[in-house]
Amino acid sequence: MTNNRLPPAVHSTLDLIGDTPLVELTHLDTGPCRLFAKLENQNPGGSIKDRVALAMIDAAEREGRLGIGGTIVEATAGNTGIGLAQVGIMKGYRIVLVVPDKMAREKVEHLRALGADVRITRSDVGKGHPEYYQDKAQKLASEIPGAYYINQFGNPANPAAHLRTTAPEIWQQMEHRVDAIAVGVGSGGTLRGIGTYFRSVSPRTEMILGDPAGSVLAPFVNTGKMIEAGSWAVEGIGEDFIPPNADLSLVSKAYTITDKESFDAARLLLSKEGILAGSSSGTLLAAALRYCREQLTPKRVVTLVCDNGNKYLSKVFNDTWALEQGIAQRTLNGNLGDLISRRFDSGTADVVNPEDTLLIAYNRMRAVDVSQLPVVFGNHLVGIIDESDILAAVEGPDIERPQRFKLPVKKAMTGKPETLQIGSPLEALLPIFDAGKVALVCEGDNFLGLITRVDLINHLRLHA
Repeated sequence: MTNNRLPPAVHSTLDLIGDTPLVELTHLDTGPCRLFAKLENQNPGGSIKDRVALAMIDAAEREGRLGIGGTIVEATAGNTGIGLAQVGIMKGYRIVLVVPDKMAREKVEHLRALGADVRITRSDVGKGHPEYYQDKAQKLASEIPGAYYINQFGNPANPAAHLRTTAPEIWQQMEHRVDAIAVGVGSGGTLRGIGTYFRSVSPRTEMILGDPAGSVLAPFVNTGKMIEAGSWAVEGIGEDFIPPNADLSLVSKAYTITDKESFDAARLLLSKEGILAGSSSGTLLAAALRYCREQLTPKRVVTLVCDNGNKYLSKVFNDTWALEQGIAQRTLNGNLGDLISRRFDSGTADVVNPEDTLLIAYNRMRAVDVSQLPVVFGNHLVGIIDESDILAAVEGPDIERPQRFKLPVKKAMTGKPETLQIGSPLEALLPIFDAGKVALVCEGDNFLGLITRVDLINHLRLHA
C-alpha cells in the first residue's frame, strides 16, 4: 500500500537531521501524567548531537573559522564527535576528537569507522589537568595548523540549534500543550536552547534536569553550592563544572539519578516500549518518571531519547559488565565464587570443547578478547588452551597449516590444569597469579569459572 505522507527523497543524510518523531510511552507507570519521548536516536548519526554538529560547523563556515580542507578538533563523550564526523567528513574536513577512556567501545569504533582521528585520554582527572579531555583538545587545536577547536561547551551555535529546531518541533508535536520537559546537561546546549524557547512561548512549562549522581549540577540547582565531583558510568551528561552554555536558572526541578536507576530505566524503556536507548536517555527517563509520579494533577511531559542504545550493548545492556561495575547487585557467599564474573553454570563463561578445532578456539579468543580458554567436557574441566598452544600446534610448512587449524583442541591443550576449590581463601590466588596463570575454580568435580587478576582487583575495589 502506498503511503502518500512519505517525504520525497533527499540529497544528503544531512537533510535528515531533525524532524524526529514523538511517541507516547503508554506501558510505564507515569502516575496521573502522560509522558512522551522525542526520538532523537532517529537522527542519521543516532543522537541529538547531529543537530548541534551541523549548526556549529555551518556557523564556523559562515564566520570564516573553517576553510577548505580544515581540521575540526573537539572534546567529546562520543555523540558530538559522531555528529561532527557525520557532518564534517562529508564536507571535506579532517576530524580530531579527544574522548575520555570511559566511553563505550561501540562509540569509539563508530567514530573510527567514520574516519575520525580519535585520541583516548583519562576520565579520572578534572579541568586543569593536562590529560583532561577538554584541555587536551584545546592544546591539540593550537598545535595543528589550520585547526579549529569547535568547543561545544561554549559555542553559541550549540543552544541555537535547539532554539531553532528541537524546541519548535516539540511545541508543534505536543499541540502547544507542554507542562514539563526532562533534559540532561553535558555541554548545556539542550537546556539553554529548549528552555529559552519555552520561556518565550510557554512560560509555565517546567524544565526538569536529570543529572547523574556524582555530577555537580543537580546539587548546585538544589542548594546553590558547588560540591566536589564524583564519578559516574552514564555517558554524555553530568559535569564537574558548570559549562558556559548551561543556564541552570532555567531549571525548575533537578533530580540526582544513580547509575543503577539510569540503566534500569534504559532497560525498562526497551522491555516495555521497544525503544533501544542509551544511558543518558535512562537518566532523563528516570527523572521524568519521578516527576510524573510526584504530580497530583494530570500533566503532559516530554523526555528525550538522546541516542541509540546500540552504542551501549557492551555496557548498559550487558549483565556481566553491570556486575563488574557494582551497578547490578549480586548475593555474596564469602567464597571464590564471588570473584567469578562469568560462571560456567550460568552459561556466560567462554570455554571450548576438547573436540572443537583449533580454529574455533582461536576465533573464540578473538571474539571475546582473551588469550586463553578453559577446555570443558560436560561439567568437568579437562584442560586449558592459550595462544602459545595454538601457535605451537600450527607451526610448520605453509601448505599444511589449514589442516593443522582443523586439529582438535585436545591435541594442543594443557591437560590436568591446577585448580582451586570454591572454598579456598583469597590468598590462594596470589601464587597462581605470580606464576602468570589464571585461577580455575571448581566445586567438587564441577567447573565453575576462572578468576583473573582484574577480577580480584575489582572485587577488592567493590567490597573493601
